[in-house]
Amino acid sequence: MDRGPGRREHRPMMNTLQTAIGIGLVFALAGAVKGITGMGLPTVAVSLLGLWMAPAQAAALLVGPSLVTNVAQCRGRHGRQLVARLWPAWLALAVVTVLTPDLSGTGIDAHRLLGAVLVGYGLLGLWRPVPADLSRRAGVSGAIAGAATGLVTAATAVFVMPLVPFLQALRLDRDALVQALGLSFTVATLALAVRVQAAGAAASLLSWEAAWALAAALGGLALGTQLRELLSGPAFQRSLFVAFVGLGLANLLRQA
Repeated sequence: MDRGPGRREHRPMMNTLQTAIGIGLVFALAGAVKGITGMGLPTVAVSLLGLWMAPAQAAALLVGPSLVTNVAQCRGRHGRQLVARLWPAWLALAVVTVLTPDLSGTGIDAHRLLGAVLVGYGLLGLWRPVPADLSRRAGVSGAIAGAATGLVTAATAVFVMPLVPFLQALRLDRDALVQALGLSFTVATLALAVRVQAAGAAASLLSWEAAWALAAALGGLALGTQLRELLSGPAFQRSLFVAFVGLGLANLLRQA
């Protein structure tokens, strides 16, 4: 008769341990990818977390690691030039991310939308088409790309599509593109943080899970930075895009 309560007490402890292990592995891997490629932490983290939790829950865990690891990428000598060109995209992204209503009651399956975004991003990365030159139309096209990215971010907590292809279409040099990605991802992360807080999940931003996710991501980032010189960049990125397609399909096929 004494075993019943013991089992009920043991199960939450095991669930907490499993959660800690899962979060630690996901964010360590996501941080390592960020260290190797300079991007991909939110995409890797949310695509893996999406296999067992809702995108809204993943968003609360993502804010800290994404913000901290992107701030360093914002530094560079192109800041003023990028602000002048990209503010319409950033403004549209932030406004739409924050103000888009909760889509859970609309019949839209967030996991399937996440899966579709991941598959599209993975296939685009494998195909590597030459994007149209939007360098002379950064204002209008940026506002459109920013608004579309805001919708995707609000629903999935992933902000790579269509933001990354848009930035690539501006024909920026490598250093400017890296800085533009860092600044854009920082804006997206801050907007996502405001959305999470407005949704009443502010406590999740300060939870032990969020702190553990940040620590794991920083550890993975340090490891990935060390591995950067040892791995073939193009080959690793191709493998990563294949993984995104696989994770996207897993989310598409996931039982609701």
